[in-house]
Amino acid sequence: MNRLFPIRVLIADDHPMIRTALSTMIEREINMTVVGEAKNGVEAVRLFGETEPDITLMDINMPIMDGLEAIRMIREKNGEARIIVLTNFDSDEDVLAGMAAGAMGYLLKDTSQEKLLETIRTVHAGEKYLPKNLLEKISHRKLLPQLSPREIHVLRLMMAGRSNRAIGVELGITESTVKSHVKNILIKMGVNDRTQAVTLAIQRGILRLDE
Repeated sequence: MNRLFPIRVLIADDHPMIRTALSTMIEREINMTVVGEAKNGVEAVRLFGETEPDITLMDINMPIMDGLEAIRMIREKNGEARIIVLTNFDSDEDVLAGMAAGAMGYLLKDTSQEKLLETIRTVHAGEKYLPKNLLEKISHRKLLPQLSPREIHVLRLMMAGRSNRAIGVELGITESTVKSHVKNILIKMGVNDRTQAVTLAIQRGILRLDE
């Protein structure tokens, strides 16, 4: 890589200390430079358009607009955008969602500096990268039946403690239809009751406790 044409990196993370640490690390590399820092998804989309980075490091959990939506919006405008998710969330659901949104890499924030820099170079070269343990999670999930958006919505209301009748009222469907959705959810997730379904959904990252 010619030092006159360094890899231009955009950082998107809502934690100032993490942005500073990443920026400091990247700027130490003679063949990399930071072209912008965003603290939420909206800023990430705007700065991407303004700076046209080679690589974007994108957190998932950010205010105003989360990282997944930001990735989708960026990729809609630029199908060649090379984005690496850098997050604390390691559930199979999160990994699948990140790659489905258009990310070319997915790393956890406890990744070593050497591996992060290596991944930036790998993705810049046009290759996708997933750590072995996360790749195994995706491979495992692809073998499992996937919940539909409606089933996930029902599951979210189940987590909130709503009865079948209350779920039906909120979604504008009959109680019998809700029961059918719940039955399908239990079958797909391989569990016996609503509590087990919600617990497993949280473990997989399908649901979050702060929802």
